[in-house]
Amino acid sequence: MSDNLKALEGWASGLLGNLDAKALRGMNKRLAAELRKRQQAHIAANQNPDGTPYAPRLPQMRKKGGRIKRKMFTKLRTARHLKTQSTANGAAVYFSPSANRLASVHQFGLLDTVNARHGIRHRYAARVLLGFSQSDDELITKMILNQLIS
Repeated sequence: MSDNLKALEGWASGLLGNLDAKALRGMNKRLAAELRKRQQAHIAANQNPDGTPYAPRLPQMRKKGGRIKRKMFTKLRTARHLKTQSTANGAAVYFSPSANRLASVHQFGLLDTVNARHGIRHRYAARVLLGFSQSDDELITKMILNQLIS
């Protein structure tokens, strides 16, 4: 959590405590949906949350020649795999259990099997799929302030 969010949590926790659970759930649901859209957008742009580009793909060792013409993680960023969860206490964006292993390998730059039949393993470059940027911090602040004002 960034310093801005910690400071916001300090002064807003008392004010948010005065709201009813239904209002908090609604705000957190909208917040989770907006954060998922932002995560999907930066994954589609092949960028880390801070705006730096992902490490490029490895050269392909396959029989079929040519280059791969699609972006990375096209299925991983769909709503089927990129889930949201919201309660009165918080909001979360996470990967479904079926996509979690693949996402973790790329998020943290782990060692994984490329080709099980041939036993080829590779350490992937870290590509931050889920993370906060400065604009995400500002979005969270705006949504909380709008909820307190209305």
